[in-house]
Amino acid sequence: MTKIALITGATSGIGKATAIKLAENGYNLILCGRRAEKLEELKNVLSKTVKIHSLLFDVRNRKEVELQIDSLPNEWKSIDVLVNSAGNAHGLSSIQNGDIDDWDAMIDGNVKGLLYVSRAIIPQMVERKKGHILNLSSIAGKQTYANGAVYCASKKAVEAISEGMRLDLTEHGIKITNIAPGAVATEFSEVRFKGDKEKAKKVYEGYDPLLAEDIADFISYAVNAPDRVTIADVTIYSKSQSAPTMIYKK
Repeated sequence: MTKIALITGATSGIGKATAIKLAENGYNLILCGRRAEKLEELKNVLSKTVKIHSLLFDVRNRKEVELQIDSLPNEWKSIDVLVNSAGNAHGLSSIQNGDIDDWDAMIDGNVKGLLYVSRAIIPQMVERKKGHILNLSSIAGKQTYANGAVYCASKKAVEAISEGMRLDLTEHGIKITNIAPGAVATEFSEVRFKGDKEKAKKVYEGYDPLLAEDIADFISYAVNAPDRVTIADVTIYSKSQSAPTMIYKK
């Protein structure tokens, strides 16, 4: 029987790469995102090989999340895999100079949004006694760095939520995988620097950063591992990175 995976943040970066990879694996997909045009483009491409259902919502909006997930047709409600990929970083500044709107965006998206989506899906996994949830954390969740206190805090929260999910849900046959990528060349830095493409580009100069496809490859491995296997937590660096703030550049 074909499995169903729901992916948040599916319109770009790791979410998009994961959608493409899981489609190659034969998963039917529920693609979730905020940008209707991008969702439709991806749906048109992937629907040539697997069944696709798209949901347009912002994970930060609890009512939208609940309404959209509740609207799923019956044949799409039995979700086998949830990939919580939606997230964001806004700004890079000291705590005393931080923009509170940026703080709200990160906490609402990275923490509350992940919880809203998960809470809407977990009960049916518990009822069916199976499922796999993959949460995209970050190396920022492993080690706090200067000028990133709130972003790091939001990702440390994801780490704690992943641990808590595993404690609560293992007895119900549900696997939990926490993924902490290092520097990945996506729109991440462009969003963090408010659309400053040149500043964002410099983050990835002088070395080979991870690509979104690298994380998608790991997700594919994790969800297709034997049923007896749970990969609980993984940190993924590029070859040039040895710590959150240590990257060896040419």
